[in-house]
Amino acid sequence: MSSARYVLLGLAHPRSDWFRQLAQWCNGGALPAELIKCLSPEEIVHRLDSGRPASALIVDASLPGVDRDLMTAAAQQGCAVIVVADSRVSRDWASIGARTVISSNFDRAELLDALASHSVLIDRATQAPAEHTQTVASPFRGRVIAVVGSGGTGTSTVAIAVAQGQGSVRRTILADLNLHAEQAMLHDVNEPTGGLQSLVDAHRTASVSHEHLPEFCLSVPKRNYELLPGLRRARFWSAIRPVAFTAAFTALANTYEAVVCDVDSDIEREDTGGSLDIEERTSMSRTALLDADVVFLVAHPSMKGLHAANRLLIELGDLGIAMAKVVPVFNQAPKSPRVRAGYTSALAELINWRHGDHPQMTPIHLPFREVDEVLRSGDAFPSSLVDPLIAAVEGVVGVTAGEATKKPSVFTRLRPGSLGLTRFESSNDADMDENETDDGDEGNTQRRAS
Repeated sequence: MSSARYVLLGLAHPRSDWFRQLAQWCNGGALPAELIKCLSPEEIVHRLDSGRPASALIVDASLPGVDRDLMTAAAQQGCAVIVVADSRVSRDWASIGARTVISSNFDRAELLDALASHSVLIDRATQAPAEHTQTVASPFRGRVIAVVGSGGTGTSTVAIAVAQGQGSVRRTILADLNLHAEQAMLHDVNEPTGGLQSLVDAHRTASVSHEHLPEFCLSVPKRNYELLPGLRRARFWSAIRPVAFTAAFTALANTYEAVVCDVDSDIEREDTGGSLDIEERTSMSRTALLDADVVFLVAHPSMKGLHAANRLLIELGDLGIAMAKVVPVFNQAPKSPRVRAGYTSALAELINWRHGDHPQMTPIHLPFREVDEVLRSGDAFPSSLVDPLIAAVEGVVGVTAGEATKKPSVFTRLRPGSLGLTRFESSNDADMDENETDDGDEGNTQRRAS
């Protein structure tokens, strides 16, 4: 006789009729299953992380803790989520990770059919079932630009300048992902409606369509971008569930052509900080940095600023950020070219000493500008702050895109005498007719020699 059976995790109201019936079937042997009753979503997560395999998670649709994070935690352990419908709750369960939905008055045959279709029997000697993943490719993804720096370096101001530059050529959103969010203050927003908290909360139990995303944002018409205000209080970070935030962040990248993220320099994880709370608190910054196409590292032109920039470069490298994506920015840099060159050289020496053979980083020196009045009026930033940043974005994005699409080299037939010429010169020479003069030949010879 086979010892295989279904291992079910159950979460419902204690007096639910279907939950009581399910327990009777399991205890009486009418259902080849073992039911483990759980009291909270947190207990389910702990049981899933314990290493004991589970076939399915059966949850009541009316419970507030049944969200995207819980279903993702179950899916990562190969545990199918079966939702028991409630007439008072109308939700697209499949979009947040549920495998199937059954009615609240289900019978034994309906439950067995759902288990057979979406879960596996577990033997006492069987390891955890294979993880079921479903990847849906998005038809569009905008560029992601993260701006990070130590406190007091003007990171938020640089983020505004980047957003303004991107907003002049593409649909752009500036997302405030700082623990102490200040973009609302810098944009003179007293009581922001919507914002990051509302957007993430909406993605806990559903998926927000592209048409409704602007409802959570504020328009900044003079700078041609939209603003997603951040946390209203720093302590509200605990309401930002990591998986729901990732879904909201992905929705932004799939809707806007450019997502500029103002992020914290605190990017500790559990393995470095020793606490899961620290990892969840810094999940917003880490998600944006890891997904970014360009990372602006803002530093102050001083001895302490160089030290802080080097420390942050080390942490970015440990996180897995490619150094080719990182662009150092010296904010409020002095006018003297000699002094600027000194800071550039000092940063290069620190990078080579700490990081070994790293790609050459050419920092941007932003001049000192009084921006308080511009922020109060909501006017556009001067081009001296915007243009260098946008040129750097295009340069980094172009290089990385070229590396991603680089094709293997193939042999091509060369026209005699064309080696050493640029493609433009070679094509011009190929277009010459047979009646070219001796002077033209001498000109070609001089170009080849040069």
